[in-house]
Amino acid sequence: MTCDGIVSGNRSTRDLARRVAGLAAARGLMVATAESCTGGLVAKTITDLAGASAHFRGGVVAYADDAKVRQLDVDAGDIDTHGAVSSTVALQMALGACRRFSADVGMAVTGIAGPAGGTAEKPVGTVWIAVAYADGTGTTRLENLVGGRGSIREESVAAVLRLAAEVIVDRDS
Repeated sequence: MTCDGIVSGNRSTRDLARRVAGLAAARGLMVATAESCTGGLVAKTITDLAGASAHFRGGVVAYADDAKVRQLDVDAGDIDTHGAVSSTVALQMALGACRRFSADVGMAVTGIAGPAGGTAEKPVGTVWIAVAYADGTGTTRLENLVGGRGSIREESVAAVLRLAAEVIVDRDS
């Protein structure tokens, strides 16, 4: 199924969502999402799986900077200093998702999917992802993706799901 050129729920992305679901369920964790450039695709991918309510609390699409501040408690000064597409903001978004939904794990994506909006410093395809625990610990990762808007968004979903699986597994190590 496609929507504006985005392949919704391709096999590998669905497999990643299943992995995160299995890991969360096995550990009794509830997850939540905070999304900007993906516009809800992470939450959609998770909730496309039957039984998602056993591990998924909810998600926020905070596309505009003021929505990040109001809905996720992102510090407006950090947006001014680092930009909305930054490690700092991504981590705050993930932590905000934990707080907003009383979740154990928050996943966040903020980036520039294009085709416009990029700069020399942050070109189209620059995406920061974050996974955080409600205790305030978290991990961020920079993804430099190539392709059109749809593929950048889809790869961002896969990247944050991969990171979530890694973080959950590493937590047990």
